[in-house]
Amino acid sequence: MSWLGGGGEPRLVLVRHGATEWSQNGRHTSHTDLPLLTSGVTRARALAPLLGAMHFARVLSSPLQRARRTAGLAGFGDRVEVLPALTEWDYGHYEGKTSEEIWRERPGWQLWSDGAPGGESPEQVAARVDGVIEEAVRADGDVLIFAHGHVLRALAARWAGGDVTLGARLALDPATISILGHEHDTRVLERWNGPTG
Repeated sequence: MSWLGGGGEPRLVLVRHGATEWSQNGRHTSHTDLPLLTSGVTRARALAPLLGAMHFARVLSSPLQRARRTAGLAGFGDRVEVLPALTEWDYGHYEGKTSEEIWRERPGWQLWSDGAPGGESPEQVAARVDGVIEEAVRADGDVLIFAHGHVLRALAARWAGGDVTLGARLALDPATISILGHEHDTRVLERWNGPTG
């Protein structure tokens, strides 16, 4: 099923990739290209019947293997278009560290307001996801997007008219489905962090 919302815009259906070792133990993972865990593979496969019931004009993915593999396991490997702008937030010097480890070095640090030293600022991520939205809404129907926790939360915050810091309030589990849609002519979060079965 495809549905065009306010102003003829498509919905954006967001899928966070399945679990990896670092996502399971809370390590910040941007460019480190980790494979899915067995549990991540299982959850990604469970997406197939849910997403297969919908029609998508385009299927976009981060270039990183955890997102592309999730797309393939969900049944879209032959259609996926790699979009580098969907890569996870660049954590710079904090790559591979947990929040607890970072707070020991820098008490009070928050990614959503402070960004990452040697990586990206919230403003840089906002500009990047704004570009993704501009690209996606030109499609002739709904768009399916496979990517990562923080970049998808930032994208949803911008879709809803907020700044990136709103993403701090949008928890997003691995291998879940979220829908960015419309109510009348207003962009809304139609469904968030939905179950996979």
